[in-house]
Amino acid sequence: MSPTYDVIVIGLGGMGSAAAHHLSARGARVLGLEKFGPVHNRGSSHGGSRITRQSYFEDPAYVPLLLRSYELYEDLERATGRSIATLCGGVMVGRPDSRTVEGSLRSALQWDLPHEMLDAREIRRRFPTLTPRADEVALFEEKAGFLRPENTVAAHLQLATRAGADLHFEEPMTRWEPYADGVRVHTAENTYTAGQLVICPGAWAPRLLTDLGVPFTIERQVMYWFQPSTGVAPFLPENHPIYVWEDAAGVQVYGFPAIDGPALGAKVAFFRKGVVCTPETIDRTVHDDEVRAMADHISRSVPALPGTFLKAATCMYSTTPDEHFVIARHPAHPGSVTVACGFSGHGFKFVPVVGEILADLALTGATGHPIELFDPSRLHPEPAV
Repeated sequence: MSPTYDVIVIGLGGMGSAAAHHLSARGARVLGLEKFGPVHNRGSSHGGSRITRQSYFEDPAYVPLLLRSYELYEDLERATGRSIATLCGGVMVGRPDSRTVEGSLRSALQWDLPHEMLDAREIRRRFPTLTPRADEVALFEEKAGFLRPENTVAAHLQLATRAGADLHFEEPMTRWEPYADGVRVHTAENTYTAGQLVICPGAWAPRLLTDLGVPFTIERQVMYWFQPSTGVAPFLPENHPIYVWEDAAGVQVYGFPAIDGPALGAKVAFFRKGVVCTPETIDRTVHDDEVRAMADHISRSVPALPGTFLKAATCMYSTTPDEHFVIARHPAHPGSVTVACGFSGHGFKFVPVVGEILADLALTGATGHPIELFDPSRLHPEPAV
């Protein structure tokens, strides 16, 4: 007889681990299935750090979810003793009419978020590591900072296990189908049944959610670590903010303080400058010309940063056409399947609240959180009249 659960969660990266935690914390019998091992580096939830910020240039509609995520990250740290969120402050830099600056300011004003606007001279005075152009400004947000993705996933897995969830690693789903009042899920090892299925596929969304009707694009992204020529002292979190920096051509980079000690330098990356790939074809090797391009670009804004190249790593963005998320009951299976995907390179800061939303949807069919923006139907063309 097939083992039976209340909810099966597919994928135990950032979103899936959070879903497993919130579901099991509410008393649901949960099975989690993961293709790789726990806290792996094959998808999108790795690399030592992720930016968190509240003055959200992507859309003010995200801000209530961010405020809830901040609360849940604090809860997660208290419950597990793991270091997850460090609020070292952050600057969103660019010309005043850039998406990065204008969009951040719009969210800050709409939601009355604490912030300051800095001109180029004030940016250089407060943060001597940064060298903005005379026509660039910044929105400074004291509550911006960075998250530890590996610690976040490990913490959610820890709490899910503590609450009784069965988490199976190295056991990918091979297929699923509707079954009675729920779903049947197959792996190479077994067949399982449940009343509800939650799918958090990351970069595997195009293969696992072909019937969702969303044209996902999977992109290879590269993260770089450099040893600053000045040493790390000026780049420590008490001296150096996180930053998102948009140049006159609209190219964005993001970066961090030196958060892991003198030997590991500071991390920087391009935002949305990837190469289309699949999880099977992604090139995990970072090439010399890529390192040179990153070093050349960041040297214009943070001159000391590309002193010595230390290492690089790849990850994947799963991007929707409008760069907004997909979080919803599956339109073809609204009674039994919930999906969370297409986080488009800016989803990790939402991990705990997405877990809470997925638990709401799977157990009650609805959520009090504002997720209208994430309905997949927005990406379906209107039928011709």
